[in-house]
Amino acid sequence: MQLSQFGGKLLRTPSVLNKRACTPSKVTMASALQPASKNRQFGGWNMRYKVKSTSLDNTETVFTVYFPPAAEKQKVPVIYYLSGLTCTDENFIGKAGEGQWLLLGEVGVALVAPDTSPRGLNVPGESDSWDFGVGAGFYLNATEPKWKAWRMYDWVVTELPELLAAQFSDKLDLSRSSIMGHSMGGHGAMTIALKNPTKFKSVSAFSPICNPTQVPWGIKAFTGYLGDKDKEAWKQYDSTELMKGYKGPHLPLLVDQGSADSFYSGAVNQLQPAALEEACKAAGYPATIRMQDGYDHSYYFISTFVDDHLNHHAKALGLN
Repeated sequence: MQLSQFGGKLLRTPSVLNKRACTPSKVTMASALQPASKNRQFGGWNMRYKVKSTSLDNTETVFTVYFPPAAEKQKVPVIYYLSGLTCTDENFIGKAGEGQWLLLGEVGVALVAPDTSPRGLNVPGESDSWDFGVGAGFYLNATEPKWKAWRMYDWVVTELPELLAAQFSDKLDLSRSSIMGHSMGGHGAMTIALKNPTKFKSVSAFSPICNPTQVPWGIKAFTGYLGDKDKEAWKQYDSTELMKGYKGPHLPLLVDQGSADSFYSGAVNQLQPAALEEACKAAGYPATIRMQDGYDHSYYFISTFVDDHLNHHAKALGLN
């Protein structure tokens, strides 16, 4: 396998670095939030927490928050990062490269990374395949009774922000939030942003599943979580379908896709960025959708372009 990284150059020159600079869930978790780990990093703190989520059927879940140095003195804006299939909240935290922490620290932005599904429920079949069940929540609200705990949409959109606002009112400015993600998480970031445009200032995605109602990954997940009797209901979790009828404000949208991504260039195109691009053009929605030559689906790809994405959000958040 050939991996292309940083275009063959070990350079990082984003403008910010050069400057140095659904039904809402009611939650009362002030005493339930428990620290799981604490790590100092580039002058800030990576904090991992665990909590029982009402959205996830009172399952204990985890999430990580990176507090930049500025959060010790003032409230800072937030970027939510949603991970992909098989991942946890820690994948991006550990693999995206030091550049993200330098940039987040210098511009003063917190990063919040939730897990990708409920865990530990031992639902029959939850671990039978890597693309459904554990590690594969698809950021939707399941309607099939067996998967009633799989309500990642409510967790990310409502309960988690309410929890952050209640617990960190002196550190986080939730009125200035953006959202991004990778693969399944890119799908989640875009659908959540399009369904809740007033909650976010911008959205971006690496290798997102752009048209899940039309590809095997999405069809499998939606059939299992939502059932196959009302396939129109699937469209509320498909960014391409949402874009076709979109009437809301135009959040700045950045998408990067690698040309050597096996999920894009292989026998089955699970990602379908062209479908999203066509829908954006038809809707008159300005979007930057870039094909990156030679890059794959991995964190080598993400770490190469993560500064672009963080700068994209920093601009929308009024920081550059």
